[in-house]
Amino acid sequence: MAAPTGDAPAGIANGGYWGIPVKPATTYRASFYARTEHGFAGPLAVALVSDDGKKTFASAPVAGLTAEWKKYEVTLTTGQVTPSKKNRLIITTTSPGVVWFSMVSLCGPTFNHRPNGNRPDVMEMLAAMQPKFLRFPGGNYLEGRTLASRFDWKKTVGPIEQRPGHESPWGYWSTDGMGLLEFLEWCEDLRMQPVLAVYAGYSLDHEYVKPGPELQPFVQSALEEIEYVTGDTNTTWGAQRAKDGHPAPFPLRYVEVGNEDWFDRSGSYDGRFKQFYDAIKARYPQLQIIATAPVKSRTPDVMDEHYYRSLEQMEEGAHQYDHRPRTGQKVFVGEWATRVGSPTPDMAGALGDAAWMTGLERNSDLVIMASYAPLFVNVSDLGRDGSMQWRCDLIGYDALTCYGSPSYYAQVMFSAHHGDEVLATRSENIPTRTWQPPARRRRGVEQPRPPARQLDQLFFDATRDSRAGTLYLKVVNCLGAPQPVKVKISGRSVAASGQVIVLKASRLDDTNSILHPTNLVPVTTTVEGLGAEFTRVFPAYSITVLELEAR
Repeated sequence: MAAPTGDAPAGIANGGYWGIPVKPATTYRASFYARTEHGFAGPLAVALVSDDGKKTFASAPVAGLTAEWKKYEVTLTTGQVTPSKKNRLIITTTSPGVVWFSMVSLCGPTFNHRPNGNRPDVMEMLAAMQPKFLRFPGGNYLEGRTLASRFDWKKTVGPIEQRPGHESPWGYWSTDGMGLLEFLEWCEDLRMQPVLAVYAGYSLDHEYVKPGPELQPFVQSALEEIEYVTGDTNTTWGAQRAKDGHPAPFPLRYVEVGNEDWFDRSGSYDGRFKQFYDAIKARYPQLQIIATAPVKSRTPDVMDEHYYRSLEQMEEGAHQYDHRPRTGQKVFVGEWATRVGSPTPDMAGALGDAAWMTGLERNSDLVIMASYAPLFVNVSDLGRDGSMQWRCDLIGYDALTCYGSPSYYAQVMFSAHHGDEVLATRSENIPTRTWQPPARRRRGVEQPRPPARQLDQLFFDATRDSRAGTLYLKVVNCLGAPQPVKVKISGRSVAASGQVIVLKASRLDDTNSILHPTNLVPVTTTVEGLGAEFTRVFPAYSITVLELEAR
C-alpha cells in the first residue's frame, strides 16, 4: 500500500444515516476516541465534505495523538453553503502509521441546546402538537425479540461510549445513544409527563420469565429504574442520575408493566403483573400502574389498549367508548393509528384518525390518555430493508428536513383547540354509507363474510373552556361531497363571528411528502353568521374546528 500524501490522504469516512445534513452558518461538534501505533506522528484532519469529495464545507486539525486511548473533540463551522444531505464526515492523514478509532460522533445543533439532544426541526413539530406525555421506551423496543435484546435500562445510562448497544426488534442495531436519561430529558424539553414502561419478563419470540423467584431480579430492576427517575441524590440510583448530569428528580405518575402482553401464550402475565404491581405499590403507592393485558390477580389503575385499523374500522370504532361502563380502571390508548397511506398517512388516514379522536375526546372521562404510534419514519429509502420498518407514521423526515402528514395536522388541530369540559351532544339524520367488512381467516380457514354495516360519515364532539367561555365544535366529514349541517346550541348566547380551522382534500389519497410537505395543511379564517343556531356547509373530505365565543 502506498504511503498517504497530500493529494491522496488515508483515512476513514462515514455517510451517516442516509446522508449528513450540511446547512449554512452552522456549527457541528465532532468527537472520537483514538490511539496510535508504529510511531504515527499525525496530525489528523476532520472534515465535512460532499459525497463526491469535490466540496469541503468545514475542517479542523487534530494533533497530539498518543499510544493511549483518548477523546478528541473539534468544532466544524460551515460558511454560506447551499443546504444538502449527500455528505460525509471524514478523518484523514497524510502521515504514515497506524491509528485506531472508536466512538466517532458528529452532532449538529440540538433542541434547547441539549447535549446529545434531538433535532430542532423534529422537536418543533412535536412541540406544535402540545403533547402532554411520552410513553417510552416504546412498545416492542421495550421487550426485544429475546430476553438478551430487551431494553436493559442500566446499559443505556452513563457515558455514551460505554453503552454496549443492542439489536432492535426491527432488525437494526441500536447504539443506545438515546438511553433512559435522554428519554427523560426529551420529556423535560417538551414539558411532557413521562409514562415509564418497565420490562416485565416477556419478549417477542415468546420467551418469558416465570413469576416468582425467577422474575424477582426483573422486578428489582424496575424498582431501581423508578428510583433512577424519581429518587433524590441520597438514593443509590438517584445519585447515579446526578452523576450522569441531572441532579433533580423527574416527575413520574404512571408506570406501565410490559407491552402487549396479550401475545404471551403462556398465560403468565397475570402472575407477572401481580408481582410487579405489589412491589411497585409497596414502595411507590402514589404511582398509577398500567396493565397491557386483562388480569384478574389485581385491579390495574389503567388498561392500555392498542388499535391499528382501516378507515372503515376507525369510523365504526368512533363510538366504541360511548357506552362502556365507567366503573373499573381507566383506559390508556397507548398505540393507535388509521393505517392508510405510506410512508405517512394520506387524507383517508387523517379522516379515520379524526373520527376516532372525536370519540376519544367525547369520552375523556374514561380515556385519560391516547398516543398515536409510531411518531417518525425516515423516508430516505423506502425499499426492502431500507429506512422504513413500519408504514403509516405520523412525521416523515430525511437527513435534511421533515414534514407532517395530514394525520399530524389533524392531531395538531385537536390538541391545540379544546376545552376542559365535554359538552353533551346529540344528532339527527347523520349520513351513512354501506361497508362490507372483509372475510377473516382463522387457523388457516377462511370464515364467512360478516354482514354489511352502515357507517356514519359525519363525526363530531364539543368541548368548552370553562374560564374563557370558548366553545370548540369539531366536525369530520368523511364523504366526498359537502355536507350542510344545522347547529343548535342550547342554554348559551353565541357571538356572530368566530374562528374556523379547516383541513380538507379533494381526494382521499391526497397527502404530504418530503418534496411536497405542505400540500395539505389547516387553514384558519374568521367566519360570520354564527349564533345559537346556524347552518354551515362542511367541505368534502374535511376536518373542521369551529371556535365559538359563548356568553
